Amino acid sequence: MTIQYYVAYERAEDGGWGAYVPDLPGVGVVGYSTRDEARESIRQAIQMQIAGLREDGLPIPTPSGEFIEVDAA
Repeated sequence: MTIQYYVAYERAEDGGWGAYVPDLPGVGVVGYSTRDEARESIRQAIQMQIAGLREDGLPIPTPSGEFIEVDAA
């Protein structure tokens, strides 16, 4: 079963990228040169978090939202 979480990407003032997962508190990454690098790192962080929750017998959080693009122009 695949679980898809909303991931927020942010660009830092220095041009680097970071990402975090609102539904998984504490799961975030920073300091990547490209969004693709941040995407791969956050994917790995999500996998590690879920594996740890399973190992500890804790529930896996259900994604609470969805990403929808809005044309603001």
